[in-house]
Amino acid sequence: MITDLWHHYGRVRAERDRAVPGSFRWSWGQDVGPGAEVLGGLAGAVVADLGAGAARHAAHLAVHHAPGRVDAVDASPAQHAMAAALYGPLAPRLRLVHQDVVTHLHAHPGAYDVLYGVFGAPDFTDPRTLLPAAASALRPGGRLAFSTLAHHLSGEPAQPDVTAVDIPARTPGGESATMRRWVLQEHVWTKVLDEAGFTGIRVEELPAGEGPRAAAAFLITAERPAAPT
Repeated sequence: MITDLWHHYGRVRAERDRAVPGSFRWSWGQDVGPGAEVLGGLAGAVVADLGAGAARHAAHLAVHHAPGRVDAVDASPAQHAMAAALYGPLAPRLRLVHQDVVTHLHAHPGAYDVLYGVFGAPDFTDPRTLLPAAASALRPGGRLAFSTLAHHLSGEPAQPDVTAVDIPARTPGGESATMRRWVLQEHVWTKVLDEAGFTGIRVEELPAGEGPRAAAAFLITAERPAAPT
């Protein structure tokens, strides 16, 4: 059995804040930069949050942007259970999917109009595996958007190639562990997106904001090419 290294994440907030968020932000501090308009018009769209955690961003979209459906996909049992406790009543517009993101994407070719992640699966899944799966799951002309760290939280620069680093984590019992995170330079993201078949690739740097853990981020958007006419 795989240890759930996301068991503790977000638990304190979930105990005191059960509301559907009134805003959607891409930045690390959730306090600056653009919002859900980056995803384009969502009315009637089929959308998936890749590595949704407690599904707060997905819940916001389901309530405030009239999509056809938002699938909040996460492999962590603890995060899935937390999302169900917080936002289960938003079904069927919000569907909580407990599954590995890459497995889910491969099982649903051409199913989605929009895929996105907010420091989610694109940070914690090898992009050489995730991005081709995302391209296959998008309909022609569909959009991918995600935010990811522009540098390590320690202040060290991002990696110059597709290399993960180990970051601290905790097991459900509180023991120290590590998990892999991909923090890549802008040109590396552009290259792996291009190799996965995406076009219209754009990278915007979001400012760090305020606070002791402030960090700059990249907001990255791309499209699956439209079908030839």
